[in-house]
Amino acid sequence: MIKWITALSLLLVVNAQNLKAQKENALQQFWSKLEKHCGKSYEGTITAGGREGDGFTGQKLVMQVLDCKTGVIKVPFYVGDNKSRTWILTKQDDRLKLKHDHRHKDGSLDSITFYGGTSTNIGSAGMQIFPADEETCNLIPYACGNVWWMTIDEKVFTYNLRRIGSDRVFTVSFNLEKPVVFNEKPWGWADK
Repeated sequence: MIKWITALSLLLVVNAQNLKAQKENALQQFWSKLEKHCGKSYEGTITAGGREGDGFTGQKLVMQVLDCKTGVIKVPFYVGDNKSRTWILTKQDDRLKLKHDHRHKDGSLDSITFYGGTSTNIGSAGMQIFPADEETCNLIPYACGNVWWMTIDEKVFTYNLRRIGSDRVFTVSFNLEKPVVFNEKPWGWADK
């Protein structure tokens, strides 16, 4: 009986270790896929949710994987001449946090900035999901139902937003097979 209990205990420990490795592997694979684009820029197109007057439709859309450090990747997102937005991805154990850094032309922080969320599950090597966190709910009450997600494969990166309880959906797709020359910096990054 003791041998059986010992064997079962060992099996449970090995299974728990395998689950932890799978979680870290999915996150690391997603991270590595994005990180390999560091220093490159890509033009995007709205593939869902664009509408006249939304500030995005008809504008040149560019993402730049501009800053890759241990545990942090910063991706500025340019909308026409607007250089106010940067997506900040941060590793936190076996989860990934997304924050939106918004700045004014002078580099100062916008009053609505650093909203986003942290993944609540392991995600996958090709997709990570970020439901709105408490900070977002306090900062922007109407965005409390937001869910953002990012997808990546060898050809396409997408940034997505769905506002649960509304018809608000927004997706921008970037062709990773066609880097573009783009030498801009986001507002507030003059010294970087």
